[in-house]
Amino acid sequence: MSNVRSDKPFVLAGRTFESRLLVGTGKYVDMEQTRLAIEASGAEIVTVAVRRTNLGQNPGEPNLLDVLPPDRYTILPNTAGCFGAIEAVRTCRLARELLDGKNLVKLEVLADQKTLFPNVIETLKAAEVLVKEGFDVMVYTSDDPIIARQLAEIGCIAIMPLAGLIGSGLGICNPYNLQIILEETKVPVLVDAGVGTASDATIAMELGCEAVLMNSAIAHAQDPILMGAAMKHAVIAGRMAYLAGRMPRKLYASASSPLDGLIR
Repeated sequence: MSNVRSDKPFVLAGRTFESRLLVGTGKYVDMEQTRLAIEASGAEIVTVAVRRTNLGQNPGEPNLLDVLPPDRYTILPNTAGCFGAIEAVRTCRLARELLDGKNLVKLEVLADQKTLFPNVIETLKAAEVLVKEGFDVMVYTSDDPIIARQLAEIGCIAIMPLAGLIGSGLGICNPYNLQIILEETKVPVLVDAGVGTASDATIAMELGCEAVLMNSAIAHAQDPILMGAAMKHAVIAGRMAYLAGRMPRKLYASASSPLDGLIR
């Protein structure tokens, strides 16, 4: 039984989480649907685009924290919409002010509006500054194993390579690069972007990812609340399958029942 994997806690910035599903808060039809879908997902960590969401910086407007209270959820502010390191760093500083000095952030620095692909050069610059300023940086990046290694060496607490382009729903486009990142990276690896349906989340977890982050796959489903629940079970199933270890692939058939002792 030496090959059997034992589970380990999912820990970020010194805190242990039960759910390995992280969810975004954008693209829902209203605040109530946001609340219900996230509740159904069982997620404990919700990521919020600081530049697009009111966390109290706009008095008199609906505040997301009223439906997703910080005493129930860990709020993960992100730098979505930032296209340079300076802008991303400034956004993280604002988030820390709005969230009473909390240091956990999700860094993403984008290259362009069409692909929303990460600008890894600017991401590396921003990560260096944020880590030095005491932030706990979870970082969205490409599926390049070398960049992933460099971000971990800088001090990011989690590496979040894309599985596919943001909002594309294409699923795990390059599982081989993800496997290399998983083998070489000593900090948690979370798939971020590209998940379209429950089976995509399960595959990510079966590969050995610590967790999965998604938004569009739930928010753009025909029934976001039901999809939130589906994603909860998909992540759990994928983690269990990873721990159990799949059977070997074989080119030819292998009978389920032994032939020895068959009555003739």
